[in-house]
Amino acid sequence: MKYKHISIPQFGWPENLSLVEKDDFREPQDNDVRVKVLAAGVSFADILMREGIHPESWNLGRAPFTPGWDIVGVVEKLGDKVSKWQTGQMVTALPIVGGYSEYIFLPSDELIPVPQGLDPAEAVSLVLNYTTAYQMLHSCAHIKEGERILMYGATGGVGTALLELGTLVNLKMYGTASHSKHNIISGLGGIPIDYKSVDLVQEINKVTSNDNDDGERGVDAVFHGIRGISLKSSYDLLRSGGRLVAYGPFSPTDIGDWMMMFTLNLVPDNRNFLLYSIQTLKRIKPDWFYEDLTLLLNLLEQKKIKPIVAARMPLNQAAQAHELLASGSVQGKIVLICND
Repeated sequence: MKYKHISIPQFGWPENLSLVEKDDFREPQDNDVRVKVLAAGVSFADILMREGIHPESWNLGRAPFTPGWDIVGVVEKLGDKVSKWQTGQMVTALPIVGGYSEYIFLPSDELIPVPQGLDPAEAVSLVLNYTTAYQMLHSCAHIKEGERILMYGATGGVGTALLELGTLVNLKMYGTASHSKHNIISGLGGIPIDYKSVDLVQEINKVTSNDNDDGERGVDAVFHGIRGISLKSSYDLLRSGGRLVAYGPFSPTDIGDWMMMFTLNLVPDNRNFLLYSIQTLKRIKPDWFYEDLTLLLNLLEQKKIKPIVAARMPLNQAAQAHELLASGSVQGKIVLICND
């Protein structure tokens, strides 16, 4: 039996993503599970993997490989030693590579059950984006009800997740975006800021001094996942006791910025700088990932959250999906539909 998947024969541009047909359809061994992939998420991490500049791509050595950080699918075949799962059961996982495929083989303990009846495209939006947002809010920033936060790129996959999850704990939220996207932020309970037309530090100081009961300027937490803005600038937005959480891959040119921030961390000024990596935390604390994603799936089932699916595209349009995401026009999550 043959199946199709996206292959990257060499690191580089979107056109390097090619749909190929594989003819080594094997049976799952021992503790492996063969999953029929229904939906695979498209993320900036995938783009950086394609370019060969994401730290996880360094572990691969060299191309070819199949990208795809997050998937939702159906258990199709079990290895001889697997007893936990049943065929036909919907599951999700964060494989980091291999998701852009009609089928994927994963260890049994990497899978997490998805409640029946959920939209696979909405469910896969939770795996990378919402888990990142949830863990940054609660495991890193230890956010408290009523606190004030700022996020960059607030209409992207992680930004919209932060807005939705922040609403559940009654946060006062500010999000940067171009003026044309302000309605998305407002609709999710945030206050939009047009970063192109204002000085961000001055604007945050102005709006927070007006709505802080104690008159103190600044926000309690900043979530910094965008290139081109210095971490020090974000640090300056914090009030006393504030937390700056940096996430996403950074380039070697950011090392000086990191070192300065770690130096500031040594200064006792009641502000903190933290680095977050979903895959690192998952490797250190796998139970946290399982518990947090399960909680999010339950919130989706209860209709307490509603991920924005920006586009549903067939597997053979993976290159176009990367181009669309890189354009900066996407609001929410792009999803590849890998099987009907």
